[in-house]
Amino acid sequence: MIINSANIFDSLPKDLSLEVFEEIIHTSAIRIERIISKGHSSPDTGWYDQDENEWVMVVEGKATLEFEDGSKRELSTGDYINIPAHVKHKVVQTDPNQITIWLAIFYKS
Repeated sequence: MIINSANIFDSLPKDLSLEVFEEIIHTSAIRIERIISKGHSSPDTGWYDQDENEWVMVVEGKATLEFEDGSKRELSTGDYINIPAHVKHKVVQTDPNQITIWLAIFYKS
């Protein structure tokens, strides 16, 4: 049996000129990622429109999400949100003064 073990705060990249997406687990039913941001946002045009549901938690830091209907949701350390498949959304901003660590779980219904 292979057991994968780590700490969500380990091996944080020093260069955050680009947002970092790291796959932790990927199976046919679920995908788990650690995302590391610092002052990043989604591109000005377009939305995330995913075939999977996404449960996402801000483990550390702050971020603001916007949805296609114009609503916004501010998330800070410990906050989480479940975004159903095909609910269009984007990241308006992440804190430019500190690292934001996300835990994102993508799953099918």
